[in-house]
Amino acid sequence: MTGDLLTWSLVVVQVVYLVGILVTYWFHLLPVDLVDREQAPTRPLPKIVLFYPVLHELEQTMRTTFTGMQRADYPAELLRVVSIPNSDDHETIASLERLRLEFPFLEVMAVPPTTDPSWDAVWNAWNENPKAYWWHQDKRRGDRDLPPKKTRQLVWATYQVAPGNEDALLSYIDADSVVPTDYWRTAAVGMETFDVVQNTNITGNLMSSWPASFYAMDHIAWDSTLYKHMTAHGKHPFYVLGKGLFFRFGDVVAAGGFHPWLTIEDPEVGMRLWTNGARLGVVESPLIEEVPATWSQGVTQRKRWVAGFFQSLHTPLVRMGMTPAQRFRARLNFVPCLSLAFNPVGFAVGLWAIVAVLAFGVVLPVGAVVLCLVTASLALALMVNGMVRAGVASRPVLPRRRDRLAYVARVNLVFVLGYWLWWLLPLVKGYSMFLRDGGLVWERTEKRDANNVLVRLGSAGDDLDDQLVAPVSIRRGAHASGREADEVVAG
Repeated sequence: MTGDLLTWSLVVVQVVYLVGILVTYWFHLLPVDLVDREQAPTRPLPKIVLFYPVLHELEQTMRTTFTGMQRADYPAELLRVVSIPNSDDHETIASLERLRLEFPFLEVMAVPPTTDPSWDAVWNAWNENPKAYWWHQDKRRGDRDLPPKKTRQLVWATYQVAPGNEDALLSYIDADSVVPTDYWRTAAVGMETFDVVQNTNITGNLMSSWPASFYAMDHIAWDSTLYKHMTAHGKHPFYVLGKGLFFRFGDVVAAGGFHPWLTIEDPEVGMRLWTNGARLGVVESPLIEEVPATWSQGVTQRKRWVAGFFQSLHTPLVRMGMTPAQRFRARLNFVPCLSLAFNPVGFAVGLWAIVAVLAFGVVLPVGAVVLCLVTASLALALMVNGMVRAGVASRPVLPRRRDRLAYVARVNLVFVLGYWLWWLLPLVKGYSMFLRDGGLVWERTEKRDANNVLVRLGSAGDDLDDQLVAPVSIRRGAHASGREADEVVAG
């Protein structure tokens, strides 16, 4: 009886593990729709408005972002960069006003409380649009006390700027984001074919700490590798990455705007636009971002992502009009993330069974052993591919081969399995947030201006890609040597 129980436990663990692996392989088989970065625009360049939602940000972090943005070529008369802090965030507003002296393209639109008359534009639009289903259904219908977070800023700004700009492109980035030099023009080309354009993401401070190295692997494995397969010639429900993306104002307003009652807006707004017929195109020109430097900050950030996905993949899928088959496909998006904490268990159990049979003569059913061999082989192939991708995708921020090899050695197969087990913490905390209807207040991730060495030391250059290959101490991140730090601040 004990032997049978052990065998069945082994089989169950391996089957569950195999399902997660096969879903990942299935994603890799989906077709990819990329924006051709070499193609010239065939239509007049569109107007673009970039929203910059911020909360209690360091002035130097924002300066680094604007420095990178300044190098991205686009006609000034067609581009607006609009910072949208909360009206009571006086310190950030003061910093932005000082930064306007350095970056004349910057505008500041402070977001007022929802009691302000300017919010009538939102309420009136939602009243007339059933696709803003949160306003018409469920427990928060008609609730004007929107939670104080990034999404509320985007909601207000969208309905202030959209009138007369329905054909203009809407983009937004996080406080620490550094856009590539072709950011605007490639989006203009991509939006000739697609309805949503999303740039891939990569981490600039990936060697600044051990936690940052592993967080960077998340972005490499998903944002820069698997995500592009969501394009799927328009056949698969996609989400957006929350920064480095482009919509049309008219499309966003027609779909109901941004859902204010979710922890993060990224999954839901992408899937709702897809439900309304939008197609996604991906630009393989990475936006450089900053990841947390500590394990605790990583839990804070990732538990919010997890909660937002659980929320978005529940009632909203029905409310936005997805069929059962579409809802099933949409929920597959979250399987690779959900399986992270289980991967080390599945791999270790399968490896134990194989070693026990081959080295110690333990007797197990042939089918169980074959299952373990197949699962371990498929998993190992994925992990090796991840190591290769880490070396390739990190090149924009680690131009020297020895630095890339050092990074790959740091996130080796053994250590990354341990990191995946760590993912159990944000998964459990995020699910708890989902059950408690949490995540309504902006619990920001600390930004430390970790990408300043990448951007502002090379301020004399014209091409961000060239600047990123400058021989600076990338591994120090924000903690450059004293002399370098002084030069960075001087910019």
